[in-house]
Amino acid sequence: MNALEDRLLNDFQRGFPLVSEPYDQIAMQLGHDVGGVLAALARLRFDGKVSRVGATYRPGAFGASTLAAMQVPASRLDSVARQVSAIPEVNHNYQRDHVVNLWFVIAASDGNALIQTIARIETSCALPVMRLPLLAEYHIDLGFDLARRRSPRAVTCARPPARPLCLTAPERALLAALGEGLPLAARPYALLGELCGMNESEVIDTLENWLSLGALRRIGVIVRHRELGFTENAMVVWDVPDETVDMHGMAAAGTGLVNLCYRRARDPEAWPFNLYCMIHGGNRNLVKATIDSLGQSCGLAHYSQQILFGLRRFKQQGARYAEAR
Repeated sequence: MNALEDRLLNDFQRGFPLVSEPYDQIAMQLGHDVGGVLAALARLRFDGKVSRVGATYRPGAFGASTLAAMQVPASRLDSVARQVSAIPEVNHNYQRDHVVNLWFVIAASDGNALIQTIARIETSCALPVMRLPLLAEYHIDLGFDLARRRSPRAVTCARPPARPLCLTAPERALLAALGEGLPLAARPYALLGELCGMNESEVIDTLENWLSLGALRRIGVIVRHRELGFTENAMVVWDVPDETVDMHGMAAAGTGLVNLCYRRARDPEAWPFNLYCMIHGGNRNLVKATIDSLGQSCGLAHYSQQILFGLRRFKQQGARYAEAR
């Protein structure tokens, strides 16, 4: 990558300008012309290093979502993965190195739609779906420190999922349009407004409001970790007593070693684990060493643990809480 691409990836994963011509502002900050910035972003998307320029959402703020998993026979894995990925409400779908081998995230407009989506998957795949909804978040941020300037985080509380916002019809249309990301054009917010019946100022004001409420976590360049050298990722889960899980979760989140850290509901019949962390690295040995360090420093080493390395990415896109018109 060249210097411009490095800066775009490192400096604009969050804090994307909410102004009429954001790419012009970025170009001025970086000392480049806007055409070069747009061409670089388009190239990064084409190369798969950037998923989109867009938003990430706080769970619960715009609808209902859950992590889900299935134990799929090896002979059926590819076909079942295709079926699951074809569901519009599924935004992430991965194979993991575990007997429970297919893991995916479902986002739907509300709880009923979420239940119907799960039922549709179970029927079409003829397999039970394990549902593992979020109970508390300690740190959720899939921004990547590509310049390796990582530092410990201050974590003060365990946050439950947000309550869904009550959206107007234009706001719901904006949410649907935002799922595709911001257009790589001079005035992207004006183009979004044309899709949802808002003017440019209304789009910007709405996005600013969603950010201030915490419903949007960030707006920026959404990167793909594998294509940027973080070729190994592990989902680590622990069975921690409910009365101490918040303490351990906040300790893990504060280390700066994890991208995701949260508490999820257990499946009493098949999955006793309630504390989850996602760890990324350049190789498995590095990830395993990080997990060991995390376990020792956060008092987790003596709890039952499973490490599920990612093997294949079947689908990765932004959550679709609303349908495009």
